Amino acid sequence: MAHFHKDMLVATAMSLHPRANEVFSGFHLGGCSSCQISHEETIEQVCFAYGVEIDLLLESLESLMDVTPTEESEVK
Repeated sequence: MAHFHKDMLVATAMSLHPRANEVFSGFHLGGCSSCQISHEETIEQVCFAYGVEIDLLLESLESLMDVTPTEESEVK
């Protein structure tokens, strides 16, 4: 079962995992003043506006959910 989907608001995606903002930033979405994204837009809208491949972004977000808390603390 997928946790993230294209019709999800960015704000909702950000609230699902504490590192979701890092994934968005990794795609240059919302990481700087020239690429601010609205948290009230859907993931699909943001991807379309910035030319980001939606499946790749969703896969990256979903991978956050595969990391156990122990593994996450080791990454830091």
